[in-house]
Amino acid sequence: MPPTEAPTLNGPLSRRGRRSIERRSLHRDVADQIRDMIVEGELPPGERINEGALSEQFGISRTPLREALKVLASEGLVELRPNRGTRVSAITPEEVGELFEAVSGIERLAGELAALRMTERDIERLKALHERMERHYDAGERHEYFRLNQQIHNTIVSLAGNSVLEATHASLMVRVRRARYMAIQSPERWHESVQEHRAIMRALEARDSVAAGDLILNHVRRTGAVVKQFFVASGPARTDH
Repeated sequence: MPPTEAPTLNGPLSRRGRRSIERRSLHRDVADQIRDMIVEGELPPGERINEGALSEQFGISRTPLREALKVLASEGLVELRPNRGTRVSAITPEEVGELFEAVSGIERLAGELAALRMTERDIERLKALHERMERHYDAGERHEYFRLNQQIHNTIVSLAGNSVLEATHASLMVRVRRARYMAIQSPERWHESVQEHRAIMRALEARDSVAAGDLILNHVRRTGAVVKQFFVASGPARTDH
């Protein structure tokens, strides 16, 4: 008998297209897709996960879907509730405040260290990422902009050359990503964020560690304040059964 083809995942967003994946990594790929849906607000906080609809949408059985949901539960993005289904985890204003308070401190230190430790090649790589990000901003491509924005933040942390700092940052970013995405839903904050990134790049290029750290701290905290206000204004997530 001919070998069975690996299942194909049909992404929930057309821009993600179709791609074949190995059976052993199917649930990881599903987790990536659902994580993006949560981050980008397609599955908002408090939303009940409809396993049947997602299985049909992805063209998969419920087994890999449930394995994917276990991965997301371990990351704190969904809640597995016996006999009541699975729901996207809620975010409270208090949690947002604490997360951004922690991340701003980590990224501030990372910016200070990166300014001192980066090579000229590192700086050129960051500049190239920043230029691509700005092109997406000019084109109004929020999804693509956000991915490059996160890549820049993660790259700065990596260039700090401190593995403990990088690991701590990575452990928080799964929860912080969806909050950060919410901030750029505001055109005013999106524009403001681009201006702040330009100032951060200038400080890094100048090897001004103090300015780079301060600018990153204020940038991240400002984002946190915008997101926190969003949750205060929108009220608590749905918790209906």
